[in-house]
Amino acid sequence: MAATSDATLDPTVLSIVADLEGHDLNGLRRQWRAHLGGEPPAHLPRWLLIRVLAYRLQSDTFGGLDKSVRRILGSARDNDPTAPFDRRVPQTREGVGLKAGAMLVREWKGKVEQVMILEEGFAWNGQTFGSLSQIAKAMTGTNWNGHRFFGLRQGKTVATAEAGQRRKSRVNPGSIERHGALSGDLLA
Repeated sequence: MAATSDATLDPTVLSIVADLEGHDLNGLRRQWRAHLGGEPPAHLPRWLLIRVLAYRLQSDTFGGLDKSVRRILGSARDNDPTAPFDRRVPQTREGVGLKAGAMLVREWKGKVEQVMILEEGFAWNGQTFGSLSQIAKAMTGTNWNGHRFFGLRQGKTVATAEAGQRRKSRVNPGSIERHGALSGDLLA
């Protein structure tokens, strides 16, 4: 799509795009329906809806990417196995793989909670969630790192305690006796 000379000076589209930041999520959805027609994707958060709507308004008015650029972007994605939007195998930061069909079990407030890992997401209490953090929040009512909550990742306190244990094991036994006797004298 080629841009027309009068479209480059279209103040209407530029003012609409500039005003998007001032709208809440419902206002952005109204803008989408008014200018693009249909319903916007329901899963998009506000910040992303602003960007998609701004791009679509500008590309409809001024023209989108030409065919050669789209072909270059498409071939780069096809040739790069680490393209940013490819699906990844779910895993923790430490590399523990989460395979579909596996069950995570956690006791919370005396009740055993079970989470099934699905191909896309997680199932708990008959509902599907996009992340373990969402399940942990639904379960506890507070924000949690889902991997930490389900024991797939160590928390800072655990890592700090382990580091303290390692430091204690490296302490010279002679210094313990000297300091131990001194602290014993102070307590008596």
